[in-house]
Amino acid sequence: MRIPLSTYRLQITAAFDLDAAASVLDYVTELGADWIYLSPLLAAEDGSDHGYDVIDHSGIDPVRGGAEALARLTAAATDAGRGILVDIVPNHMGVATPAGNAWWWDLLRLGGSSRYAEAFDVDWAAGGDRILLPVLGDGADELDRLSVVGDELHYYDNRFPLAPGTADDGADARTVHGRQSYQLVGWRRADAELNYRRFFTVSTLAGLKVETPWVFDESHREILRWVQDGLVQGLRVDHPDGLADPGGYLDRLRDATGGAYVLVEKILEGGEQLPANWATSGTTGYDALADFDRLLVDPAGQGALDALEARLQAETGGQADWPELVHTQKRAIADGSLRAEVERIVRLLPAIKNADDAVAELFACFPVYRSYLPVGAEKLHAAAATAADRRPDLAPVIDALLPMLADPGHPAAVRFQQTSGMVMAKGVEDTSYYRYSRLTSLNEVGADPGEFAVDAAEFHRRQQVRQATFPASMTTLSTHDTKRGEDVRARISVLAEIPAEWENALRALRAAAPLGDAPFENLLWQAIVGAWPASPDRLIAYAEKAAREAGTSTTWTAQNAEFETAMHRLVAATVDNPAVRTTLTAFVDRVRQAGWSNGLSNKLVQLTAPGVPDVYQGSELWEDSLVDPDNRRPVDYGVRRDYLARIAGGWLPPVDETGAAKLLVTTRALRLRREAPERFFRHLPVEALGARAENVIAFDRGDAVTIATRLPLGLAAAGGWNDTTVVLAGHPVIDLLTGARHPGGITPVAALLQRYPVALLVADDGTAPATATATEGAVDAR
Repeated sequence: MRIPLSTYRLQITAAFDLDAAASVLDYVTELGADWIYLSPLLAAEDGSDHGYDVIDHSGIDPVRGGAEALARLTAAATDAGRGILVDIVPNHMGVATPAGNAWWWDLLRLGGSSRYAEAFDVDWAAGGDRILLPVLGDGADELDRLSVVGDELHYYDNRFPLAPGTADDGADARTVHGRQSYQLVGWRRADAELNYRRFFTVSTLAGLKVETPWVFDESHREILRWVQDGLVQGLRVDHPDGLADPGGYLDRLRDATGGAYVLVEKILEGGEQLPANWATSGTTGYDALADFDRLLVDPAGQGALDALEARLQAETGGQADWPELVHTQKRAIADGSLRAEVERIVRLLPAIKNADDAVAELFACFPVYRSYLPVGAEKLHAAAATAADRRPDLAPVIDALLPMLADPGHPAAVRFQQTSGMVMAKGVEDTSYYRYSRLTSLNEVGADPGEFAVDAAEFHRRQQVRQATFPASMTTLSTHDTKRGEDVRARISVLAEIPAEWENALRALRAAAPLGDAPFENLLWQAIVGAWPASPDRLIAYAEKAAREAGTSTTWTAQNAEFETAMHRLVAATVDNPAVRTTLTAFVDRVRQAGWSNGLSNKLVQLTAPGVPDVYQGSELWEDSLVDPDNRRPVDYGVRRDYLARIAGGWLPPVDETGAAKLLVTTRALRLRREAPERFFRHLPVEALGARAENVIAFDRGDAVTIATRLPLGLAAAGGWNDTTVVLAGHPVIDLLTGARHPGGITPVAALLQRYPVALLVADDGTAPATATATEGAVDAR
């Protein structure tokens, strides 16, 4: 198995295709990344800029460059010594445009007699042997809008196939529709009645039964060709938790690829570990992201921010207790938008009164995304105990269901496992994250907002576990799925150092631009502060998505025009309201430098800690993105090339709004990992001594030492580093960021971090990277 030393993620789209990726390969190489990491490449829905809605497994999407462009990229990558990691999507296919998906089209045309009835996960009996398609509008006579056109049934611009012979007698469109293996129904019926598995609540993504041997073979033939022909060296598996048997799937993928490097997009809760029997090198890094962020949060701020959250929630009758909020929202999802999935499980069980209520409560109490029976059975039993405590009236029902739900061979157990992650994702990431505003840098994919901060000792322990268990697991700070870019979070985390100042600023902002939803206002203003300066268009797009996901004052399906108009006024006030502008800019000025310090610390720690670090496209400069699609904006590689060339020529950029200092940190760390991987073989804390030892993050990877700053406002308020030292090995070292040399041994932190809030030290062998002699822009952290 070839394992990357680092990766650089590129979003491949029609506007940035595989040839465009090849055009930046020299930059990525010069930056120091080892492999490039590509978003899905197979043919996707027309206009898709993410590629997770695959419609054809047989070839690379022509709009993304096609097979020839991948061959050209591979040739260029091989010449440059780079590998390629590609994202794949085994769980579902895009079905928004039936005519574009030959598998789905055939299934709709022939129903249960279609070969592809084995491919899609459909409960035929639940729909009277018809697939329910939730596409109709709310009108009472929507079926009157159907028309027969040749061998197709049309509803506005939607086209559906006709089964052979069903229109030959000239019957009207309603009658012809009644003869099909599908039934067009109102879109609102999807939540409770849908009879095919989907991706979360997205009805335009239909679940595949990849556990069926020929489905695996045909959906992976092109992917395996890439690996077997040496076009790509690794695969990233999207959403394995949706599969009936993730472990079995990974075994088959290992056998088919000859043991290629494989990562899984898996969210781990708390101290959860990947199943030891999985054929994978690790996760895509959300677990690491959570650790890195919490290291930069001041635990002393928790009490004040807890109290603020309680007051804000009380204004609207919301929940300030995170575990209770999670339970409430998971239960709401199980009873609401995923009700159809609960009903499908109940149909697989004996007729037991209140089984639906019990299943929904088990989902609400389930502590992790899913189990992998028999692995994880204890999680099911824990959920059962919690559910019975909460609902004693359901205890007998839960006791009756538990033997079946714990049986790996029972179809209800399989379905329960596939669904528990859906409930978690929709109830937590897509709802609770937008209702809980205590400190929103913690509300990130794969993280637990209930965990406020991580001290240095716990951080080191977690890194040692990663080094010992999954050293080739990916680490990340930003992805196409993160709710906020890494440097937005780094700035928001500063609020924990000055909670009283934030409360005062928030009070002034709310008074100047009232909205009437206190927790959401806190969440929105934190996003604005974190991303500032940001255009009104970007902020309005974020505000609309966040508010509708929260669902407290407006929703996707029932938009509150009055509230959303007020929300637009709030965003406009950041530009045209002097009171808002004054408060906002003053607070941003207060946290900006500290946010930059956090951003540099976060980046260096991530790039040098155990694991395979990924750099999301463009995040080598400040990453100020908000939730998708904002985080898929085009990247200006021209300015990055310019900064990189200047750094190669000896420029030591100031820590300022350009983000060039972050690019310096990124390139020096990536180059060290690629050019001297033998330096990174362990993780040991480096002891810090003195009054400000708590502000130091220091660890030894074997023959490379990372020094970084945490809680920078507290450090400044205490007068700087003063007598704080770190205990280094007793030989001279050089800081690869600045070229500065130090004698080693007990070393003042002020000397190490004279210019930047971070340092990357290796043994001094008499050479140094080219550095500038000018000192303008230096950060005096003493």
